[in-house]
Amino acid sequence: METVPNAVYTAQAEIHHQYFLGLQLMVATCEPREAVYEWMYKLFRKQHEEKFLSSFEKLGLAHLPHAVACAKYHVLSNSIGGVGVEYAEESDTKAWVRFRYPRWMYAGPAICGIPVEASRGFLYGWYAQNGVSLKNPRLRFVCVSEDMTGQFGLCGYFEECDHDLDDEERLTFSPNERPPPFDQKMQPQPPSGDWSAERLAKANRNYAVEYIRNGIPALIEVLGRERAVELGKKAAFLIGLQHYQTAAKSVDGVDGGVNCVADFLAKILEGMGDECSVSIDGHTAAVTQRGLRVVRRMESKDKTDVLGCWTEIWRGMIKSHRQFMDLDWKLEKDSLIWTVKNVEAI
Repeated sequence: METVPNAVYTAQAEIHHQYFLGLQLMVATCEPREAVYEWMYKLFRKQHEEKFLSSFEKLGLAHLPHAVACAKYHVLSNSIGGVGVEYAEESDTKAWVRFRYPRWMYAGPAICGIPVEASRGFLYGWYAQNGVSLKNPRLRFVCVSEDMTGQFGLCGYFEECDHDLDDEERLTFSPNERPPPFDQKMQPQPPSGDWSAERLAKANRNYAVEYIRNGIPALIEVLGRERAVELGKKAAFLIGLQHYQTAAKSVDGVDGGVNCVADFLAKILEGMGDECSVSIDGHTAAVTQRGLRVVRRMESKDKTDVLGCWTEIWRGMIKSHRQFMDLDWKLEKDSLIWTVKNVEAI
């Protein structure tokens, strides 16, 4: 595979970011608010179990006091994913995080349409679990501000108390507190190493893709497979329709026929870290995508569900073309075979 421009990794990060936003809005407008909470709780609980402890050593945090380490973890891990977060430290037992706008989780107008239950779900699913994972019964997170409540954005502090906490005390709310003044010198930096522009672009992509890999199975747990996949496919298709023009710019895509579509698909899907090849036969084109990072190492049932939703992104992108075309796919081992065909306009 030829070298992939960083702009293509960035485009994939944005596509998956927008899909996650779109799916949140889809669930928020089609299902009860309690379902949004349960979904976010399960999603962030899964993310926490997969990423939290395993990243401590990578980020050079294991030797620090727990409150300080947790706050620095959230600053570093989010910044690698392109999310702006600031750090402030009062002591070894009390350290702050403040997320800055624009918020990645609710980018653009989405912040006006996603209920506060989404925020509460990830606070309880991740922030309240840090002490549990670290086996520190005295560690809690105190939330002083949220987004959808009209305060000043997500902000709070990790604190190690002088007594063991009950489960309901691991997350508390204190809206009248404010963080210390910002100090640039206190901001944590990732461990020394090769954090090249390419590595950061890939990390940004992976950050966004993980929300889809874990988000769809978590939504199935809440809504059941049929309803979750229905919403997952619809949101994916709409995001594809809406974002083809932006994605195409990253690979110099042309709004043309099957040859142009095949070229676009091969180039944009290489931004997933997969290998792609193209074959043309008259009015039909085929793209073979090998590797399938989006479902790598997933269980069979989750793999099927995630692929069923995720492929709708690309069907939406092709349906947004001026020329009417169909895009179908089939799975062969660890490869997707995409087929693009001309159809008559209706």
